[in-house]
Amino acid sequence: MITAPRDLAKRSHSTKLHGTKLLALAAVLALGGSLAACTPKSPEETATTSAGGPSSSASASPTAGATPDASPSSTAGATAGATGAATSAPASPPPPPSSAPASQATELCTAAELTGSLDDTGGGAAGHIYMKLILANSSGTDCILDGYPGVSMVRAGTIDPIGAPAVRDPQAPSNGPIPLAPGQSASAVLSYSQAGNYQGCQQVQAGSVLVYPPSAFDSLEIPHPLTACSNANIELLTIGAFQP
Repeated sequence: MITAPRDLAKRSHSTKLHGTKLLALAAVLALGGSLAACTPKSPEETATTSAGGPSSSASASPTAGATPDASPSSTAGATAGATGAATSAPASPPPPPSSAPASQATELCTAAELTGSLDDTGGGAAGHIYMKLILANSSGTDCILDGYPGVSMVRAGTIDPIGAPAVRDPQAPSNGPIPLAPGQSASAVLSYSQAGNYQGCQQVQAGSVLVYPPSAFDSLEIPHPLTACSNANIELLTIGAFQP
């Protein structure tokens, strides 16, 4: 069937009119969307949006490289640790001891370090003889005499006393230690009462005087003949302390 030119013209006009309507509708829709975007939101919508969505500043995770501030307890602990370390630090070592040896204390003289003699030139009176008992340091080291010696009359070559030993003279006390260098000496006054002055004296001839230095346990023998009394209750000897 052949369409007439008039019909074709009608169809063409209808198609153009339909396209124009569609374009107008699209323009209206686009304008409505633009107006909706430009319209401010209501307070309710703004509050909902703020409460519902976390803000970027609140939800942001802490920076990995950031270091949290030290707490007071950790700071106090560090301070106490530092103080404890300073307190427990060892003190400076004492100075080394001197290489010079400490001087040894001078010891008391023993009989083995001494030589003895009796000097009877001092005279006497009323049956008494006064003698000086002299002890000299014959060793190579210093020693000390301090106090009264022990003195007895003995037979030569023995240590057994004959009669009573010498009694100490309170009128001749010690004045303190007497240091003796090698070769030096000290003396004590020895008084002898003659045996014939005592009735009942059983006389025995003594060949030596036996001397114990003060505080010593050994003795030395000084040859010097004297007449002794074997009676233990008769005291013929009196001795004073050593003097320089």
